[in-house]
Amino acid sequence: MFNLFAVTLPGLEPYTRQELVQLGIQTPEKFDLTGEPIEESGGIAFDASFTDLFRANLYLRTANRVLARLGEFHASAFSELRKKASRLTWESYLKPGQEVSIRVTCHKSRLHHTAGIAERVAGAIADRLGTESLVVKFDETSEISSQLIIVRMVNDNCTVSLDTSGALLHRRGYRLETGKAPLRETLAAGMLLAAGWDPALPLVDPFCGSGTIAIEAALMALGIPPGANRDFAFMKWPCFDKHKWEGMLAYSIREKKLARPKIQASDRDEGVIQMAINNAERAGVQQNIQFSAQAFSAIKPDSAKGWVITNPPYGVRVDSNRDLRDLYAGFGNVLRKQFSGWRVGILCNNSALIGQMKLEIEKSIPLFNGGIPVKFYLAQI
Repeated sequence: MFNLFAVTLPGLEPYTRQELVQLGIQTPEKFDLTGEPIEESGGIAFDASFTDLFRANLYLRTANRVLARLGEFHASAFSELRKKASRLTWESYLKPGQEVSIRVTCHKSRLHHTAGIAERVAGAIADRLGTESLVVKFDETSEISSQLIIVRMVNDNCTVSLDTSGALLHRRGYRLETGKAPLRETLAAGMLLAAGWDPALPLVDPFCGSGTIAIEAALMALGIPPGANRDFAFMKWPCFDKHKWEGMLAYSIREKKLARPKIQASDRDEGVIQMAINNAERAGVQQNIQFSAQAFSAIKPDSAKGWVITNPPYGVRVDSNRDLRDLYAGFGNVLRKQFSGWRVGILCNNSALIGQMKLEIEKSIPLFNGGIPVKFYLAQI
C-alpha cells in the first residue's frame, strides 16, 4: 500500500476528492469541533494500492501531480538524516545511477540548510544502491528524465516523498498551440466539476481561446482518461508492472463514449479558433465540438437549458489597457436575452466587471489562474 497525496490548485481540493471517490478510492476526511469537514489545503491524502496509483495518474482531471510517501522519521542532525534515509527502499523506485532531483523545504527544524539536506539524501541513496546518483535541477517546463524527490522538514520530522507523475498532470499532450493567456487543463476541468455541468445538456464557451474548456468537457463526457496519451514517472521504477499498466490503459480506452455532448466553442479570433481545432484533433474530440469564429452576440442557443462556462478576458494578462466594462455589460445583456433558463460559470478576477453583467451570482469559488487570484462565479440566468 502507498500513502499518496494528490497535489491540487488551491480551491480545487473538493473536486479532486470527488474524482477520487468516483474512482472508488477512499479519502478519509478531517472534521472540526462542530463536525464540519476540513479540506486539506493544496491537495488530498489517501491510501492506495499500486493499481490505484496508476488510476489516480491516468484519470484525475484536476490534480497537478500525485506524490507517494516513501518514509517518515525524526532527524535533528545530518548524520541521523543520512543514516535513516539510507534505510528507505530506494531500490524499488530508482535504478543505480539514475538522475534525481531533490526539492527540500524546512520549517521549525534544526536542520534548515536545504542544500545540506539534499546532499545527505543523495548520499543516503548512494549508500543504499551502491552507486551515486546524478543530482540535477528539476525543470517543470522541459522533458523530464530525472526522478523528483521531495523532502519536508517540519519540527525535526523528515518526510520523504516521490513524484509518481513526472510532467505536471495538466500536460495531457494535446494542447501544443495556445493563445496569449492559456487556461490550464486542470483548472478547466475543475470549473466544469464545480459548475456541476451535466454532459447531457449543451455547453457553450463564447471566449474559447485555444479550446481548453471545450476539449476538457468533451474528454469528460466521453469518458476518455486525461492521461491516456502521456508517460508518467512511475513507468521508470524497477517495480513498475508494465503488463498491468497496459491492461488498465486498454480497458480505459474501451470504456469511453459515456455521452454524446453538444459543445459549442467560439472566439472572434480566427487564428485561435484554428489552434483550438488543431488541439481538439490531437485530443481526439474534434467531432464532438462545434467551433466557430464569431462574436459572442452571434451565438444562438437551440435548447431551453444548458451551460455557458467561460474564461473571458479580465485585463491582467491580455487587454490590460482596455476598458472591459462594456464587454461584460454586453455579455450580460446577451446572456439575459438569448440564454434565459441556462446556467453560467465565469472565471474572472474582478468583481466590478462581473457586476456589469447584472446577474444574480449564487456562488463564487476562490481559485488561481496562472498565479493570479481569481474567482469562479456561478449564476442562473
